[in-house]
Amino acid sequence: MIDAELIVVGGGPVGLASAIEARLAGIDVLVVEPREGVIDKACGEGVMPGARDALARLGVTAASAPIAGIDYRDGRRSVQHRFAGGPGQGIRRTTLHEALRGRADELGVRWEHSRVLGVVPADAGVTVAVDGGEPLRAEWVIAADGLHSTVARSVGLALPEPKARRRYGQRRHYRLEPWTDLVEVHWTPVGELYVTPLAGGVVGVALLARRGVHFEEALAASGELADRLQGADAVSTLRGAGPFRQRTRARTAGRVLLAGDASGYVDALTAEGLRIGFEQARSAVAAVRAADPAGYEVDWERTTRDFRVLTERLVRAAESPLRRAIVPTAAAFPGLYASAVERIAR
Repeated sequence: MIDAELIVVGGGPVGLASAIEARLAGIDVLVVEPREGVIDKACGEGVMPGARDALARLGVTAASAPIAGIDYRDGRRSVQHRFAGGPGQGIRRTTLHEALRGRADELGVRWEHSRVLGVVPADAGVTVAVDGGEPLRAEWVIAADGLHSTVARSVGLALPEPKARRRYGQRRHYRLEPWTDLVEVHWTPVGELYVTPLAGGVVGVALLARRGVHFEEALAASGELADRLQGADAVSTLRGAGPFRQRTRARTAGRVLLAGDASGYVDALTAEGLRIGFEQARSAVAAVRAADPAGYEVDWERTTRDFRVLTERLVRAAESPLRRAIVPTAAAFPGLYASAVERIAR
């Protein structure tokens, strides 16, 4: 006896997108997630145009501020590009999660609030061990349980965390009317600060940096951004996440498919996490319908290739003496910069 055709492990945005995709495809789905209510995460909160379109297709709407493009800044110069295909959205992560959760509930997604301890794939299905209860059984599992995926480790797909270039995220919100419709990326000597316009007169400020770099240290190094935020009230506590770089040897193990951060992640530098994750959710559900996990592996390689190549190169530059040349180079080659931003956007 099975508990669901599909079990989705993880109730974050990619897990919920997977569950919504499944219900739209007529698949009975159970989401297993230990946390109840709205889930937050330290992130930049910029929804790129490609992710905006994915949300619309899923029937998900949320309060947002328009994001017209990306602005790289280093204190001396600004390099801007506006998205050719229309704006993205600045959506606070808690607002996005609430909207996704509401849509999932509307479509009849079922919930089990338990912690997954491991999974055992077999030819005829998957057994999911949970704390405090009997094992759950499903025909398929999509694991979207984040950067440190229990499922990926359980089925032997997770690779050891690399020691080099381990970077972390921190984020705080400020009560301040957005002064631009662009996501500003402030390149400081110690890390990158992402400033995202949000609804309700709020801006989100996210830091990407190595372990040990304090948020206030990076903010002070930004100069102009520190001046803008002077006197603004913080409306959220400082939240952290990471390390971001995670690797997997493959994305499938029998009837278990990894999606989102659980499937492997390079860095949050290019702000493509949600766009890539939503695309993986769609591909994973299509693979479940077709009983074709090998097809999902091919799709994963195809849909993440540009992201992985662009991000790897940018992170290497950011972690080298070339770091100081990133914004000047973007200014000197605006066509190249525009092309890179458009790749992120779509």
